[in-house]
Amino acid sequence: MSAYLESIFGLAGRTAMVTGGSSGIGRAMAIALGRAGARVLLVARRPEPMAAVIGELGGFGAEGHAIEADLAERAAVTVLIAQTLDRYGAPDILVNSAAVNRRPPLNDLTEDDWDVTMAANLTAPFLLGQAFGPRMAERGWGRIINVASQQAFRAYGNSGAYGASKAGLVGLTRSQAEAWSARGVCCNAIAPGVVHTPLTEPVFADPAVVAKHAARAMIGRNGVPEDFGACAVFLASDAAVAVTGQTLFVDGGYSAS
Repeated sequence: MSAYLESIFGLAGRTAMVTGGSSGIGRAMAIALGRAGARVLLVARRPEPMAAVIGELGGFGAEGHAIEADLAERAAVTVLIAQTLDRYGAPDILVNSAAVNRRPPLNDLTEDDWDVTMAANLTAPFLLGQAFGPRMAERGWGRIINVASQQAFRAYGNSGAYGASKAGLVGLTRSQAEAWSARGVCCNAIAPGVVHTPLTEPVFADPAVVAKHAARAMIGRNGVPEDFGACAVFLASDAAVAVTGQTLFVDGGYSAS
């Protein structure tokens, strides 16, 4: 059985880039992909949290590398792509987890809020996909995993620019799947529920709001980053060879209630 599981879920010899891999959902995914055998390229703004993740990966015998980049800056994304291709080559797996979460009421949403949110949450995944997706297709194998949101499908909690960017990311996922799946590149999105991460700390500061969201989830609790590691391994592996253009809801039944 272990040999069988390794043959379909193992990622030995693969390279996985995880943006936002230094904290929250991205961190959990990065560690899981590393434990499954992938070499992990972490992309984030701060070196210290990335160093901590690399240390944790090393404890599992996994290889990790850190690349500093602010994905809200287009020039920084261009540099990131060039550095990656020069040092590591095109990754086999691209996980777009980095995000900006500015959520004022729509009346108060500024043009800067909009521009920064779209740049980090939608334009950066597009640019990274354009750089690496065709190269994956040339090799005949690849995986793109975009971390979307409930706000891509329903409005609550001042969805604003954040919800619009994540709805665009779901559409981008389908476009990527249409473009490259016939050549072995499966492209999917993951839609978390309400998950306690540094990005959602303002939400979890209100116990009443936390309790309301937990009561809606069918599993009776809000999400935690560790809920997403095995999901990323599945979508990144050969087990998902016929899964593409889809959005996997990892939300404890939140969207079904």
